[in-house]
Amino acid sequence: MTTALWSFVLVVGLLTLTPGVDSALILRTAALGSRRRAWGVVLGIQTGTLLWGFLTSLGLTALLTASRLAYETLRWLGVAYLLWLGGRILWHSLRRTGTQVDNSAPQSAAEDDLLQGWRQGTLTNLLNPKMGVFYAAVLPQFIPARAPHLATGVLLACVHILLGLIWSTALIGFARALRDWFQRPAARRLLDRITGTVLVAFGLRLAVAD
Repeated sequence: MTTALWSFVLVVGLLTLTPGVDSALILRTAALGSRRRAWGVVLGIQTGTLLWGFLTSLGLTALLTASRLAYETLRWLGVAYLLWLGGRILWHSLRRTGTQVDNSAPQSAAEDDLLQGWRQGTLTNLLNPKMGVFYAAVLPQFIPARAPHLATGVLLACVHILLGLIWSTALIGFARALRDWFQRPAARRLLDRITGTVLVAFGLRLAVAD
């Protein structure tokens, strides 16, 4: 079990450190001054990870690898969500000029909400079919034959979550350290355009992926 655990830590650690949609969302949200919402995004992403681990331990994510319809349905939902999210950020950044206020960043207490960030993070994670396929293909390999399947699978998912929280803490700390620079209108537009482009690119990549 110990060898399997450390092997799993290595695999999901590399996955966690790989730049992607999750990292882009966390960085942008934290950099624009919304620390509470950024942690909401983090908790939402980890909620999705826990659900993938739980469903995989029950064998339900095998449907994504066995059923073309199930995978395609989730894939196109993910494509639509990423294109909408990235396109919205790009649209707001292109509409702003000079010293205009960043309307896409949460400014009021109602918008700077932990729950809204949580919803965004959860949707981003759960609408990524590759996450489900990854768990369906990888997680069972690290569960010993005689170990309780559900409990061990959830435990491994919690290890993944712990690594994700550590990495997210570093991302938020980095973004907060550069917060003053990101508050400049030009820097905000640049960050929005980079983030929006990344999200749209991942959406298009998911759309054309086999």
